[in-house]
Amino acid sequence: MKGRKDNQTLLWYTGFMTNEEPFAADSMVELHVEDFKPIKVYYEKLGFEIAWTRPSEGFKGYLVLKLDHNVLCFWAGNEHVYEQEYFSQFPKDSKRGYGVEIVLMVDDVEAYFEKVKDVANIFEPLKMRPWGLKDFRCVDPAGYYLRFTDKHNILDGKYAVK
Repeated sequence: MKGRKDNQTLLWYTGFMTNEEPFAADSMVELHVEDFKPIKVYYEKLGFEIAWTRPSEGFKGYLVLKLDHNVLCFWAGNEHVYEQEYFSQFPKDSKRGYGVEIVLMVDDVEAYFEKVKDVANIFEPLKMRPWGLKDFRCVDPAGYYLRFTDKHNILDGKYAVK
């Protein structure tokens, strides 16, 4: 796909056709959940849009949500989530996302916080962090831990903890 300049560039990260360049991402997060319904409701309240979805039919269920340049993918949406080859070795009641923090960048984290604070299931409110950025943290219905922060260049070492 690199270097492709035709007018029907396939956005394989978001599942639809466009006249623009491919979505700027070389990695993505796929979260395994047993039910898409509460995920859709929660993330739509946070301003995410459904890029595309495939109904939960066996192992074929898939949901792709987008907020600005943040893309989250969800797999299964049914009981088959517990049969995935790697994850099936853990108890069904294992905490989803244990040890993982998903960082999502938004244009204006203060304005975004004001917009979603009553629906986001806030774990830590908006505050300045030692690395010079404001953020807030919340937990989604499946138990995934999310951090919303201002857009910044994470490759710049000035964002290291001071």
